[in-house]
Amino acid sequence: MDQATLPSFFDNYQLDQQYYDEMFQLAGEPRPHYAALFKRLLELSPTALEQYQQAADNSFLHQGITFTVYGSEEGTERIFPYDLLPRIIISDEWQTIESGLIQRITALNLFLKDVYHNGRILREGIVPPELVYTSQHYRREMRGISVPNDIYISVVGTDLVRLEDGRFAVLEDNLRVPSGVSYMLANRQVMKRIFPTLFSGYGVRPTDQYGQALLATLKTLAPRHASDPVVVVLTPGVYNSAYFEHTFLARQMGVELVEGRDLLVHNNIVYMRTTAGLQRVDVIYRRVDDDFLDPLAFRSDSALGVSGLFNAYRKGNVSLANAIGTGVADDKALYAYVPKIIQYYLGEEPILPNIQTFLLSEEKERAHVLANLEKLVVKAVGESGGYGMLIGPHSSKEEQEKFREQILANPRNYIAQPTLALSRAPCFVNGQINSRHVDFRPYILYGDEVRIIPGGLTRVALKQGSLVVNSSQGGGSKDTWVLYE
Repeated sequence: MDQATLPSFFDNYQLDQQYYDEMFQLAGEPRPHYAALFKRLLELSPTALEQYQQAADNSFLHQGITFTVYGSEEGTERIFPYDLLPRIIISDEWQTIESGLIQRITALNLFLKDVYHNGRILREGIVPPELVYTSQHYRREMRGISVPNDIYISVVGTDLVRLEDGRFAVLEDNLRVPSGVSYMLANRQVMKRIFPTLFSGYGVRPTDQYGQALLATLKTLAPRHASDPVVVVLTPGVYNSAYFEHTFLARQMGVELVEGRDLLVHNNIVYMRTTAGLQRVDVIYRRVDDDFLDPLAFRSDSALGVSGLFNAYRKGNVSLANAIGTGVADDKALYAYVPKIIQYYLGEEPILPNIQTFLLSEEKERAHVLANLEKLVVKAVGESGGYGMLIGPHSSKEEQEKFREQILANPRNYIAQPTLALSRAPCFVNGQINSRHVDFRPYILYGDEVRIIPGGLTRVALKQGSLVVNSSQGGGSKDTWVLYE
């Protein structure tokens, strides 16, 4: 079928050889694994698709599936943008992704153990010591502290992109308090209701076991005294941008959602206040950053944490997921060294490649970046959510000049990467099916073994031409189907 015979709502669909298209190999010619979806779309009218989209939006509204945009004049609380059309990944591709992520999380965990104990990789100069010690997420307080099973990172969301040649590459690691998994699960629930026949006929691997897999992972981290560990989710509270997710995951696991004020420490043991009295807590899945966990150990002005928590943690009386200090391994400057970290600890070549990264603390690389700001993407090393970022080709001269000054003032705080040709996937936007740039965040759990739920959060840059997929910057998401075969 050629472009001329496609339904009218495909009129503006853009195919460009510069970008890998997830659905089409040629105009009007879908990739084999998209053929059934394409056939179903040909049977639908724009009105029917609008009705499906409205049903999905209503479902998200009634479930309270929202996110917060800080500093927005239009209001902070918004329904999470959802795109109707799934992103489909074949089994062979998933096998490569899975193997690459297991390799990566294993090496990064070994790196964190080494950094906070022997420091062998630093002494041998594989990773520059100053890069670690100047990271804002390095915690000297963690030196010499053993964590359960030597596992520092138990819950990880790694951002992948598909390049123009079809290969997946790692864009960044999220090892502190990775978010978004609730949207992955909610997307699947909505998809099953909207396209039940199409979904059931596609051979899609399930994702609904994530809640119980997360609980099982957290229980493996429990201190040795706990035969039936008590697990809680620690949230900063209702004003946090991911509060919906915190409540969702606590409900999925069947555990208590607590704030700092619900916990207390006595004799280096953590307790939860309940209507039946105090109950000992063994494992805390914390969605609170290191700085705010314990006002006695970190920021004294924090009202989100628990006084004495760090001492209880240091004594081995309570476990935290993820461990304190893990952020040093997802510092965007350290990302450039992950291939060497994999080679050093595992003796293997990376299965999933990195994106070329310029370290602005290096004089030569800084000079190159400052001369090419209009072509590159510049990121602050400790930021997330699409904040603290310059996308050169889409920026103004004033924005470039502002970043130039910031880089010169604090070069360690920035890295730069080429502007990537992110793959594009079909999306239903304003009554039309068109292509939009996407990335992919699978979720990895590391307890007694590494578990990766077959799927993830496909994030979409809903604004035409935009490369920014973060919901806080106008992005949305879609369901991701990993096929059995």
